[in-house]
Amino acid sequence: MMLDSKIPQGPLEQKWDNYKKKAKLVNPANRKKLDVIVVGTGLAGSSIAASLGEMGYNVKSFCFQDSPRRAHSVAAQGGVNAAKNYKNDGDSVYRMFVDTLKGGDFRAREANVYRMAECSLNLIDQAVAQGVPFGREYGGYLNNRSFGGVQVSRTFYARGQTGQQLLLGAYQALMRQVGKGTVQLYLRHEMLDLVVIDGKARGIIVRNLDTGEMERHAAHAVVLATGGYGKIYYLSTLAMGCNGSAIWRAHKKGALMASPSWIQVHPTSLPQSGDYQSKLTLMSESLRNDGRIWVPSKADDHRQPNDIPENERDYYLERRYPAFGNLAPRDISSRAAKERIDAGFGIGPLKNAVYLDFSKAIREQGKEKIQEKYGNLFEMYLKITGYNAYNEPMMISPSAHFSMGGLWVDYELMTTIPGLFALGEANFADHGANRLGANSLLQASVDGYFIAPYTIANYLADEIHTGKISPDAPEFDVAEQAVKQQIEDFMNIKGTKTVDYFHKTLGKLLYDYCGLARNEKGLQYAIEEIRKLKQEFYKDVRVSGQGDKMNSELEKAGRIADYFEIGELMCYDALTRNESCGAHFREEFQTPDGEALRNDTEYQFISAWAWKGENNEPELIREPLVFEEIQPTVRSYK
Repeated sequence: MMLDSKIPQGPLEQKWDNYKKKAKLVNPANRKKLDVIVVGTGLAGSSIAASLGEMGYNVKSFCFQDSPRRAHSVAAQGGVNAAKNYKNDGDSVYRMFVDTLKGGDFRAREANVYRMAECSLNLIDQAVAQGVPFGREYGGYLNNRSFGGVQVSRTFYARGQTGQQLLLGAYQALMRQVGKGTVQLYLRHEMLDLVVIDGKARGIIVRNLDTGEMERHAAHAVVLATGGYGKIYYLSTLAMGCNGSAIWRAHKKGALMASPSWIQVHPTSLPQSGDYQSKLTLMSESLRNDGRIWVPSKADDHRQPNDIPENERDYYLERRYPAFGNLAPRDISSRAAKERIDAGFGIGPLKNAVYLDFSKAIREQGKEKIQEKYGNLFEMYLKITGYNAYNEPMMISPSAHFSMGGLWVDYELMTTIPGLFALGEANFADHGANRLGANSLLQASVDGYFIAPYTIANYLADEIHTGKISPDAPEFDVAEQAVKQQIEDFMNIKGTKTVDYFHKTLGKLLYDYCGLARNEKGLQYAIEEIRKLKQEFYKDVRVSGQGDKMNSELEKAGRIADYFEIGELMCYDALTRNESCGAHFREEFQTPDGEALRNDTEYQFISAWAWKGENNEPELIREPLVFEEIQPTVRSYK
């Protein structure tokens, strides 16, 4: 298969304008003849559903939560990037493009990254118009702060709840269209399969999670905005409901998966405190603006942090990366923390954390200023840990967080299945091998508000004469029967082990062998063990309840079944990329001082994978990355 990324002609800064000039249009009278399904109601899903509804298309919006407001976009707390240069510190669209491309270790398309930076200028105005309460200076101007991997202040924020506020804006836009009747909202519905007719995405099979009933929904195009699959590690910053099933079911119907092993580990999570935990709490990266990260200079130091004098503290990020210090990118900061912890310098009851210290910032700025910037985060930390971070350092630790990998999409955000689009974290497109902080809210928003409305219309222009898509087509029968059969199989196993047991076991296996560091022997071992665990699952899992009723254990069983296959593909992907880049750190490929060693000669491509059937090795298809504007350089933050 040859991959066509559909990148427009012309200079980099003109590509998106050139695309929009030539894109096909659907006139307003014809839009009401066309149906679009949107799965997911986070920032990407709500914004595209609201945008398409406003344009006059018939939209069906699906989420498995009881409200779109519960989508996981709320967890992105720290801010959203935009190259407005309000701080007059040299920022520009071009600089943001360079920072993002470099931050992703030169493993993303130039055109996609530049477009995201370009569209960032419009997003802030859009959000302000929706009422998002961004932080402001004393005189009323919008304020900015900095995030990891950059040397300017371009992050707009609403204290420590930016994602929640942006989602509320998108939610209001969505519900306005629901009120107008252009969008039908289906709460507590989970997509279980994609329906493809004559090679095109034409609908989905969903399960009503409250009643257990199966439903068929047909459309001229399907949009997946279902987030990432980082919950595969079990312990992660993601909510328990987050999963990769929607994009994986689409993958098995022909949509390629790209770079599945590129999963970001966030450096500022609360550390694990025991085996009883089902998730880890994310503390915003924005804290690294004022907090200094350190560990004791002496290994296995049991003193309280305030009892350790300044000359016995190792500010290891400031020591190793003086140009960026505590704002080094996430992948580098997480690996540096792991190195200190593994070397015996970890702190806390389990010796699995490092300190994030605000004492210097409080002395210089005052407690009130720190409270104004991060108050809700400090309150959350106090409620969870019982420690007051105004009086002593926070304890933080790396944790699985964001999926840079996802469904392969072209410049139009369309997958290899015509009519199937993937937005936000569900696609692989804009971040390369590592995502810079505050770019996730940006990508999700611009995909839904400013990019997909053009590209989906370009596709739908050829569907005007298709007529209604019937949910009674034979392809819907086959897909629904396959879903019902899987549910019946789960209910008939009647084993002895819970779904959570398998999820925990898989998660630890992946974190140990395909997490912050990987090596050939470990990845081969992980593939073998995942296959054994999968066999055990289908012999000994116990799914309680009934298949045709509300059943959360059944929901989890379907998701963990997909995780086995996603996890195996993650290991294949990591095994075939003999280099270190971004979040993919192969221990065999590092510099003498422990930094990632990229191989542009052999691996300057996107790995796209095709499903070849149960128990068969996946097929690797390469999309070469061509850099015309800037040439890849050694990624250094020193």
